[in-house]
Amino acid sequence: QVQLVESGGGLVQAGGSLRLSCTASISTSSGDTIVWHRQAPGKPREWVATSFATGISGYAECAKGRFIVSRDNAKNTVFLQMNSLKSEDTAVYYCFSPTWRAWGRGTQVTVFS
Repeated sequence: QVQLVESGGGLVQAGGSLRLSCTASISTSSGDTIVWHRQAPGKPREWVATSFATGISGYAECAKGRFIVSRDNAKNTVFLQMNSLKSEDTAVYYCFSPTWRAWGRGTQVTVFS
C-alpha cells in the first residue's frame, strides 16, 4: 500500500501564502493522480483540487484563481500552492490517491485575520 505524507501547513495571515506538499512512497513511470481535500471541524470533507497523472489540473470553486497544483514526479511529490488565503481556508488539508485508495494523515492550515 502506498503511503502519502502531507507537509507545509502552518499558521499564516489572511492574504498570505502556503505551499503544501504530498509525497508518495511509491513511484510510477507516469505518476499518479492526487486529489487535495480539506476538512474543518464540524464540516464535511470537501474537494479542493486535483492533479491528474496526465498533468491536467482541476479546481473547486473555493480554489479557483487562488490555488495552483503542480508536481515533481521525480520526487513523487504533488504541491498545492495556496495564495490569497482567507480565514475560511482554515482546515486540515489531505491528499488522496484514487489509484491506491490511500489518504495522507493531513496537515493543518490556520489562517488568521
